[in-house]
This record gives sequence, C-alpha cells and structure tokens, in this order.
Amino acid sequence: MGWIKDWRRRRVLRKHRIDETLWRRLVVGLPFLGELDRDELRSLRELMLLFLSEKEFVGAHGLAVSDEMRLSIAAQACLLILNLGLDWYDGWHGIVVYPGDFRVRRSEMDEGGVVHEWDDELAGEAMPGGPLVLSWDAAAHDPEMNVVIHEFAHKIDMMNGEANGQPPLHPGMNPQAWHAAFLQAYDGLCDALDRGKSTWLDPYAAENPSEFFAVLSEVFFELPGETRRRYPDVYDQLRLFYRQDPAARCAS
Repeated sequence: MGWIKDWRRRRVLRKHRIDETLWRRLVVGLPFLGELDRDELRSLRELMLLFLSEKEFVGAHGLAVSDEMRLSIAAQACLLILNLGLDWYDGWHGIVVYPGDFRVRRSEMDEGGVVHEWDDELAGEAMPGGPLVLSWDAAAHDPEMNVVIHEFAHKIDMMNGEANGQPPLHPGMNPQAWHAAFLQAYDGLCDALDRGKSTWLDPYAAENPSEFFAVLSEVFFELPGETRRRYPDVYDQLRLFYRQDPAARCAS
C-alpha cells in the first residue's frame, strides 16, 4: 500500500504551507537550522509538513499546544531524518507535551524477587511502539540538553527493537566499526566519571549505551565541530548514519 502513502504525502505538500512569519521566527530561535543551505531548508520544510500531517500532538495537564510549539518540535525531529526520510518515524502516532517535567511510576524486581517501585521525574520519554512524551519547559528553556533531539534519537534507536545505542545501520556501514567507536568513547566517559573528573559531555550519557547515542546525537547537531574534535570516530559513524556532516556545514 505504499502508493497510497505516497499519494497522501504528495497531496499534503500540494495543499499545505508553513506560515512565512512562523518559519523565520523558528529559524532564528533554533540557530543550528541557520547552518542548513537553501535546498536543505526547503527539504526540511517539506518533511515538517508531512510530519505534522502524520503525527498527533496532545497537550497534557491543560497545556494548549500552539503552532509555534508544533513547528519547533517538528523541525528538530525532522532534522535527524532530513536525509533518511519520514518512514524512520513509522509505527507510532502520538506526541504528548507536558507544561513541565512529568512523573512516571517505575517498578523493578531485584535478584531476590523483591519488587521496588518509585517515581521518576522526566523531561522526556520515548516508548517502543508508543507515544513520545516531552516537557515543553525543557524543550524551550533547558540549556543543558536538547530533549527533542534526544527523545527522537531514541525513537530512531528503537527501529530495530529495544533502544540499545545501535539503530539499524545502512547498507555499507560496518557494525563492528560502529560498535568499536561507540564502545571506546562510552568506556572513556564512564572511566572519567568513575575517577571524579569533569567531562565535556553530559554525564547522563554514561547511564547506558542508548543514552550515550541519544546525547551524542544532540551534540552532533548542536555542537558538531567540538563533537568531531573530541569524538572523531563516533562523529564519523554518526555522519554516515544520519547522512549529514554538520561540522562541514559550519566550516563552509
């Protein structure tokens, strides 16, 4: 039924546009978009229109999700798949936006069979096959992380099952090279933190390989030159995977 999907998407692009004033405001508000060239910006706008037509935004706790919010989330989500295509976000439909951080009830059974329960306070969460949940306060105001890129990177990671830090790689990419690059960088970060050293990368990246991939995806797009300098092998793998070279954009 792929032809139906293609027909619907062509119809969306024929019938819908992003308001020019909102678009200009968006690019100013997200400086890393300003590094895209004219063709890339045009492709991003088209991808955003399709994304907005296929995903449903729901405000939680009384939040009214504005057009500006939708566009901001869509732009950052679509930046990751700019050269991959919208099908990388297939299999789920909803984006839930909370005004601020939200709580999730967790439970875990220990080795002795005892179940422990606690509340987690989160700025974002991506669930396999389910919705993606975001805190708008974190998305709009947190200078320490890009929660939108982070959670959508998790969604990409989940394309081949549970998030594990290795999304489905493209033909021609070497899984061993990916694993070696990420493992060396991850182990180095964990070792530095164990020794009490301060790190350039958010320490949250050391939680597990999935979080490492998501945090590296953030800095790959937001701080590409520094990411390439500090993690050249990881940068190269992300460049091959996302089919983008943000550091080269910034240098041109």
